[in-house]
Amino acid sequence: MGVRSEVLRFVELGPLPSEADDSEAGDAAFGELERRLRAVRWPVSDDEARLLVRGFGDDECFGLAWRLLQLVETAPTPLPAVEPAAGANEWLRLLWHRRHDAAQDL
Repeated sequence: MGVRSEVLRFVELGPLPSEADDSEAGDAAFGELERRLRAVRWPVSDDEARLLVRGFGDDECFGLAWRLLQLVETAPTPLPAVEPAAGANEWLRLLWHRRHDAAQDL
């Protein structure tokens, strides 16, 4: 499976903005990001997941980061492949810990 156009359209907008951005431009950007993210159906391919993890920002972005995390977790191969550094994006670290915890439960 290649990379679907819906994924590319989401990724081209860049990372999710901060919840602290209360500007009109930020509101418009949020609306477009939300529409594009909701257009991506799961499961996603490994290639799509590798692109999607670039979309994580610094916070939850009013819940969009959770939707993004759920999409990434539908890929056949869990990401990230190695534990992120202590200062890495909190969402990448969360993906790692969820993967690690799930493996412990097996």
